[in-house]
Amino acid sequence: MNIDFPPSSNGIYNNAGSSRQLVNYMEHEDMERIERGLFAEGFFNLTRDGIYKTEVIQKMDTNIGQLMKTDAKFYAIHVSPSAKELTIMGKTEQEQSNAMKRYIREVFIPSYAQNFNKGLDAHDILFYGKIHFSRERSQKASFMHCHLIVSRKDQSNKKKLSPVTNHRNTSKGAIKGGFDRKTLFQQAESGLDKLFGYGRDIRETFVYCNTMKNGSISEKLKMQERELHAGEKRKDFTLMKEEKSNIAIEPTYKAGTSNETDSLVSVIDSLLLFDTHSDYDENMAEYLRQQKKKKKKRGISR
Repeated sequence: MNIDFPPSSNGIYNNAGSSRQLVNYMEHEDMERIERGLFAEGFFNLTRDGIYKTEVIQKMDTNIGQLMKTDAKFYAIHVSPSAKELTIMGKTEQEQSNAMKRYIREVFIPSYAQNFNKGLDAHDILFYGKIHFSRERSQKASFMHCHLIVSRKDQSNKKKLSPVTNHRNTSKGAIKGGFDRKTLFQQAESGLDKLFGYGRDIRETFVYCNTMKNGSISEKLKMQERELHAGEKRKDFTLMKEEKSNIAIEPTYKAGTSNETDSLVSVIDSLLLFDTHSDYDENMAEYLRQQKKKKKKRGISR
């Protein structure tokens, strides 16, 4: 699940004034779909579907108490499932749309509210969502995703809420609370898995992707080891299922594990060649090499 917060700009995402421009953009796909004979839905919030854009604009533009002229009045959020995640959310566009709205209401917005660390729940968040079905102008493929517009103020119009703040959970100073985006991403991911029974591969997790992109060399080594172990467990599970089905299996999966270890060590060695930092964990690399030798010995004894 990809979640992003488009930065404010002078165009569609200008959030210092009226929400009208963004709301109009969120609705732009409707006419194209209607002309093609496809269904189009209105906006939705926590409890209602089929909401007109006039209500969205009115609610957003009046929930701005104590905000200065140049302050952000609202935020845009994109929630985009991967192709694999879409397959478990339904076969048709209608099924996927209903599943996405359920996910936003039951998982995303509750997690969003919780991460402000101000004792809020989903009912405190003023938001509207709009389902889109294509990310590309070519219209060659359907990729269902959701656009959200969320008020800077809570429903009571008293508390300021910013999901783009760099504060996380402060208790002193002018700013109380904060927002932890990393925690939100992880909760949104695990919540989807639980809601739809999705068996997520380790390489699809936020922790894995974030570590491989931003982690230190030692953190990347540990994550590579976790990936290797997860792969071994998947093979063992598959073997057990096949044995129960009385299917003859060639005993080559151990050799495959050894090859994966060889590949992992090669990847690690190649990473070290390009490392310009001093945080390389020699003990971790040596541990992985020893694991490689042990697996080879076990393969020979059999």
